[in-house]
Amino acid sequence: MRSTHKDIDVVLVRWPAEESRREYFRSLGVPRLLIVEGGSKPPFCGDVKEDWVRPPISRDDLEARVATLRARVRVDRVPEIDPIGVIRYASRSAAISPTEADLLQCLVNCFGDVVRREELEQCLPERSGRSLRNALDLHIMRIRRRIQPLGLVIRTVWGLGYQLELHEA
Repeated sequence: MRSTHKDIDVVLVRWPAEESRREYFRSLGVPRLLIVEGGSKPPFCGDVKEDWVRPPISRDDLEARVATLRARVRVDRVPEIDPIGVIRYASRSAAISPTEADLLQCLVNCFGDVVRREELEQCLPERSGRSLRNALDLHIMRIRRRIQPLGLVIRTVWGLGYQLELHEA
């Protein structure tokens, strides 16, 4: 059974009956919520992508545990840009132009932090006054459209620059 939300699946695994399944999903880096059966002793969960509960558990408690696992996994994720111009985040990807890749790399390097406009302008091939400002705005608009399906957003920080972060619905 899988509990899904956006780009992060959390697998529910019966413990100890499905120990091999637990190991399989651990090897893949998939978040797991172990359902400890009967009087079984709960396993040691040293992996931040794993937690356990003992039934009976209320729906609200189960959803809270799953949400916590998702949050732990989300914190460690940073988008990646490969050499051929594809941005990857979670299990999704989008093709981007070379200029967009340069701009996004600056934002990815500071994921979650503000990147000043001046720093981003240095990534643009054309560097002349007013057209530079318009070019940056145009590229940011295009990038926003491309990364939205990946669960990412670029926020404008007025007077400073831009911030790449997770889209929180």
